[in-house]
Amino acid sequence: MKTDHNPLISEVGPREAWNILSGDKDAVLVDVRTGPEWSFVGGADLSDLGKDVIRIEWKSWPDMSPNPAFVGALMDRTGGLPSRFLFICRSGARSMHAAEAVADALSARGEAVPCINVAEGFEGDLDADDHRGGLNGWKARGLAWRQS
Repeated sequence: MKTDHNPLISEVGPREAWNILSGDKDAVLVDVRTGPEWSFVGGADLSDLGKDVIRIEWKSWPDMSPNPAFVGALMDRTGGLPSRFLFICRSGARSMHAAEAVADALSARGEAVPCINVAEGFEGDLDADDHRGGLNGWKARGLAWRQS
């Protein structure tokens, strides 16, 4: 699904994201959550694909202030442009903002790389008991993950 904001930004579910990462050796997954989320909640595990997840905070803990160095840090970490960027956060909101920022920054430089938001995120939506991790999202879909 494409977004209205930028034709290079789309959104896929967690399983489709896994399929993209499995089938495209140059696609990368960027986890934009915070350090505490990575430590205490866990994260996607791409080791079976021979890949690492790039972890860069979109907003910094504890005040959730925007990370002004996000795009530059991502470009430094990739060392070049991948075939596709996939972005993931807790539930899909922060990662969409990160995808938009990267697509806009690349466009301003005359470069274009598809930026794909992982809908549902890592933990997914709140269930009827206001808990995450069981209704939908990367974990609930049974995709590879680990807790540090």
